[in-house]
Amino acid sequence: MSCVLFAEHTTQDGHVVAEITLNAERSLNALTLEMIEAILPRLQAWQADARVVAILLDSAGEKAFCAGGDVVNLYKAITGDGDPDFPQRFFDTEYRLDYLLHTYPKPVICWGSGIVMGGGMGLLSGSSHRVVTETSRLAMPEVTIGLYPDVGASWFLNRLPNGTGRFLAMTGGQINALDAVHLGLADRAIASHQRDVLAQKLLEATWGEGKHTDAHGVVNGVLRELEQASQNAFAELESPVYKSTALIRELMDHDTVEQIVASILAVKTDDKWFNRAQKTLAHGSPVSVKLIDEQLKRAKHMSLAEVFQSELALSVQCCRHREFPEGVRALLVDKDGLPAWTYPDVASVKPSFIDELLASPWEKSPLADLH
Repeated sequence: MSCVLFAEHTTQDGHVVAEITLNAERSLNALTLEMIEAILPRLQAWQADARVVAILLDSAGEKAFCAGGDVVNLYKAITGDGDPDFPQRFFDTEYRLDYLLHTYPKPVICWGSGIVMGGGMGLLSGSSHRVVTETSRLAMPEVTIGLYPDVGASWFLNRLPNGTGRFLAMTGGQINALDAVHLGLADRAIASHQRDVLAQKLLEATWGEGKHTDAHGVVNGVLRELEQASQNAFAELESPVYKSTALIRELMDHDTVEQIVASILAVKTDDKWFNRAQKTLAHGSPVSVKLIDEQLKRAKHMSLAEVFQSELALSVQCCRHREFPEGVRALLVDKDGLPAWTYPDVASVKPSFIDELLASPWEKSPLADLH
């Protein structure tokens, strides 16, 4: 069976709501190059199809919308058991898909239920209507595998308040639905059992004709109604990031990344969410921490296109050094949980090594056509 399912549903007034379903439940719908290459042209065709008024992007199973990108195949390519050109092709195509979502003129409703991490965050963040549920767990945990938050995270994490984006990147901190909405990483918190109701209401809606079609307004109306009916589903949820806003601001208010790391690890607290973030940072890649700090600084005033161009260069460079494949080996291949990082701690990471990773391997970016 295909790893991505496509469907076109006819509305009561003759329009079409298209649907993309990530269909790799066993791998938590992790994005493969094959899946990305299937989605991209379909989205382009629907963009040009006047019948299509909205896209619903969802997934099979209840555990995950998308747990990330296909880093195991990246690992194989890097370590010589695959096509050496695969990493560049994978990231180039993935970022083109993310960029298309960010700039798509029609509403894209992303149903981000369950695990939404890495590449899944790229899809969610690019969509015009980002829905989370009581089971949503959002994160950019690349620090655990020697990478850095990509898929446009240099854009969306930089837009979070008071250093929160940098904190979440360095610690891989998980975000629930309430915090996702607080931070602006999601637009609507809707109960997971409303998924089929959403699909039905989109088909029952009146979309209008020609210039009188306000597709984004129609989608907003449907989602607003479902959100109002969902409030009980979130009554038990706390907002750990929101609760820690003042602390995070204080911890990130240092002059060097070494001071930031030391201040985070020095906090004494019984807060389980914060303890987990501390543990991830303590065991994460020192190279990743330094890269995260520098990449976010450099990307602060970049356009969206420039962000994806810089991320492509950095991701390809990461595939040419040992840190990223070693992180994948320890976490996902051998699963021994014992990565032999290149440097023992953040203070030991040579600035020249970070500069080397951040240098573009090309005179002209393969994504130079994004604008």
